[in-house]
Amino acid sequence: MRACIQRVQSASVVLPLEANHLAGEIGQGLLVLLGIGTADTDNESVLLARKCAEIRIFEDENGKMNRSLTDVGGAMLVVSQFTLYADCKRGRRPSFTDAAPPELADKLYQRFIEKVRQRNIPVALGAFRTEMHVHLVNDGPVTIWLDTKDL
Repeated sequence: MRACIQRVQSASVVLPLEANHLAGEIGQGLLVLLGIGTADTDNESVLLARKCAEIRIFEDENGKMNRSLTDVGGAMLVVSQFTLYADCKRGRRPSFTDAAPPELADKLYQRFIEKVRQRNIPVALGAFRTEMHVHLVNDGPVTIWLDTKDL
């Protein structure tokens, strides 16, 4: 499982195919683009949810990245992003064979969200398996890449 985490001042997801419906939005917090692979299990969802919730990438009073999402009272916007599993080794067209099929991806996406919410972190969502426009004001900018195989 992979996550591209961006520290944001604000972020939102709009669904252009549904009359620009606002699917989710947050103020200060983390935008998490979540990719799920074919070999991922419930364990990876639990591990990555904990890591995203606890990662200390918000500044303290000394300007050091020393505070977590909970410490700053922030929220999380979680967007399913199968393209994080793009394989671009051959040719110019990415392959997505390592991305989980929709049934598994949705199950683990929901489990990730459940585990974050259990930490009393407000969670907003994108929409699973549809076109989305993600808007954000990146804070820093701070962008962190997490992969459960490295944790």
